[in-house]
Amino acid sequence: MHTVTLGKTGITVNKNGFGALPIQRISREAAVGLVRKAFDAGITYFDTARWYTDSEEKLGEAFDGIREQVFIATKTGASTAEQFWEDLETSLRNLRTEYVDLYQFHNPSFCPKPGDGSGLYEAMLEAKAQGKVRHIGITNHRLAVAQEAVESGLYETLQFPFCYLSGEQELRLVRQCEQAQMGFIAMKALSGGLITNSAAAYAFLAQYENVLPIWGVQREEELEEFLSYIENPPAMTQELWELITRDKKELSGDFCRGCGYCMPCPAGIEIHTCARMSLLIRRSPSKAQLTEQAQEMMKKIEGCLHCGKCKGKCPYELDTPALLEKNYADYQRILAGEVQV
Repeated sequence: MHTVTLGKTGITVNKNGFGALPIQRISREAAVGLVRKAFDAGITYFDTARWYTDSEEKLGEAFDGIREQVFIATKTGASTAEQFWEDLETSLRNLRTEYVDLYQFHNPSFCPKPGDGSGLYEAMLEAKAQGKVRHIGITNHRLAVAQEAVESGLYETLQFPFCYLSGEQELRLVRQCEQAQMGFIAMKALSGGLITNSAAAYAFLAQYENVLPIWGVQREEELEEFLSYIENPPAMTQELWELITRDKKELSGDFCRGCGYCMPCPAGIEIHTCARMSLLIRRSPSKAQLTEQAQEMMKKIEGCLHCGKCKGKCPYELDTPALLEKNYADYQRILAGEVQV
């Protein structure tokens, strides 16, 4: 079994973190059952956030009676100290706990520091002094903010997108965290569904001893796949490396990672799905992608206001309006039978 220690926190868990964003989409009963099954099989690190609707509440129910045996990481998107305390108290209540093992600033547009005027880091320190927060972390999609966080020495962990599609800049960030004895938590380990071979994803990340991947889990069959890797972790083989090489070639350049930070759209477009439909429909084909509901979703692209708000909020600096148009044109060709998928 592979384990990882998150830097100076001392938190040591097996190399399968449970990403609890997707459980907001399933019933409370199903979510609790899924979480308890993960725990019973050996997963002890669970990641959620205030922004994930009822995810915290479902985890709180699942952890009833086993709180001391798990590590809970949650996040606040607060922009003021007052909002910070509101978020923290809500999270503690939802999670049915007196403390959070790792409390993270959720993708802030800047790196919170003492004296920056926001009061956020001071609030975090006070929460830690009160015993409500045990370790301080930050999540981000912006390379510059992530690097600043590492260099600041203020954070014990960094959560950042990292998978086998990542480039040299992300690899450098992983190494910087290791040198700083800072835990690195890999989100988007499957690139939002574009990576379809979880064994290859796992084998790639297993090469980095300081990296903890968190897998977004919604269905039992997905969980079973990752649970099998606890006792039989995939090793990097020539076959898997060739698959990774092909994927990197196919997905090189600009593509939507599906992070959703471009949302909401004033025209009601589901940007983080529509702007990557061409890749999704080819790499993870599903009848659901061609239903009337899906067609209506894609048709909303016609109402794009070209306001540029999504483009301005994209942490990857993508031309999202252009991606939407490209994906819609491709989708129409697929519906017309001009392109086979």
